[in-house]
Amino acid sequence: MKNFSRRSFMKSASAAAAGIVFIPSMISCSPSDRLNFAVIGVGGRGAASWTQVPAESIVAMCDVDDRMSAKGFEARPNAKKYKDFRVMFDEMANDIDAVIIATPDHTHFPAAMAAIELGKHVFVEKPLAHNIWQLRTLQKAAKHYGVVSQMGNQGHTTNGIRLTKEWYEAGVLGEVKEVIAWQGKINFEKDSYFGKPTTFPPQEQKVPEGLDWNLWQGPVPERPFNNLYAPRTWRGFYDYGNGKLGDWCCHTLDAPFWALDLGLPHTVEAIVTDPVPDHSFVAEESLVTWQFAARGNKAPVTMKWYEGFEKPVVRPEWGVDELPGSGMIMIGDKKTLITGGRPNDARLLVPEEEMKEFLKNPPAQTIPRVGEEKPVQEWVDAIKNGTLPGSNFDYSASLMEMAQVGVLAQRFGGRLDYDAQNMKITNRPELNDYIKEPVREGWSYGENLW
Repeated sequence: MKNFSRRSFMKSASAAAAGIVFIPSMISCSPSDRLNFAVIGVGGRGAASWTQVPAESIVAMCDVDDRMSAKGFEARPNAKKYKDFRVMFDEMANDIDAVIIATPDHTHFPAAMAAIELGKHVFVEKPLAHNIWQLRTLQKAAKHYGVVSQMGNQGHTTNGIRLTKEWYEAGVLGEVKEVIAWQGKINFEKDSYFGKPTTFPPQEQKVPEGLDWNLWQGPVPERPFNNLYAPRTWRGFYDYGNGKLGDWCCHTLDAPFWALDLGLPHTVEAIVTDPVPDHSFVAEESLVTWQFAARGNKAPVTMKWYEGFEKPVVRPEWGVDELPGSGMIMIGDKKTLITGGRPNDARLLVPEEEMKEFLKNPPAQTIPRVGEEKPVQEWVDAIKNGTLPGSNFDYSASLMEMAQVGVLAQRFGGRLDYDAQNMKITNRPELNDYIKEPVREGWSYGENLW
């Protein structure tokens, strides 16, 4: 598979940022050319992604945990099997065109950078990276090495998120100054992705057979194993995940971020009622508020994220008795729009008959449609056909940086004044250590881009 030039990629990325999705002649290959894929992170979310590409096209699979990879390894017997992606790339770099990465959050960045530095196209499961410096570095790397990138947030491929942007740009909502989003409390007893220990740090337990605990930890400081870390319930631990906000923001906040062109906040503030004393684990209740400056003729925006609290109070003008369990509302001075926790089902908060009349003659569709909840297919098509996928790193890294500043506020509480240009928290400089976290020896990537 031939790569396209860095110059042509830079032009393409600029066009995509301006809203032009289809870019002709970006890649010098035929649509019929076969891509060879490697997979890093075979079980869980990884399986949801790699099963969308032809079986014969997967040439390598890598996973540190035999418990999670067994079914995937069995399903793709012809693919070479690895535990360490660094060894995989050493042995098979010339046989791989594109890489699907679906490891825990803290190892997204080194796996993606190892692939990008070899010129491999990358699909990375949300939330893309674990800190702000990593996000900025992935943005730089995708351009510098000329690869097609995609973050795996399914909602960005939906019709609903496109309707949200089109309706706003057509003036249906009017001026939007306020966004409200909410997620329910995490049920740590039943949630399959969040587990809470009884003591901090959790007690040491025996490493299960088949798990390479050293490789699972990757770049982060070494600590004793506990079964709440692996294989599934690591998301609440800030060493490995980004809590529910980091996990769900790319679904729930994607539509307002894209439609309103929010960019990065100048201030984020969090009310946290029950913080863990050492700030190592997500709190059960928090309210995060971002403040965004005016953008051209767009008004400043206040955006709130309720997590674990009671749902926002229903306002009389919304015309509903109760809000769903999770969702997002964009409040305009003409109309108000609501979605669920994902942007798929966008609608106006108006009586049903009024909504039916609106849909008889809606604003024109100005954004090309792609397969509903098919980010892998959109990425593959982009590699082959000279297009950029919607959640390429130019877009998705900025979306996640907005969220990451919120995660820091949620973790430590209080107000953060954010200097986005310099990636600095100006009023609490001690928190800047979390903008770029230290890494263990052997796991450093991307330093050459700064």
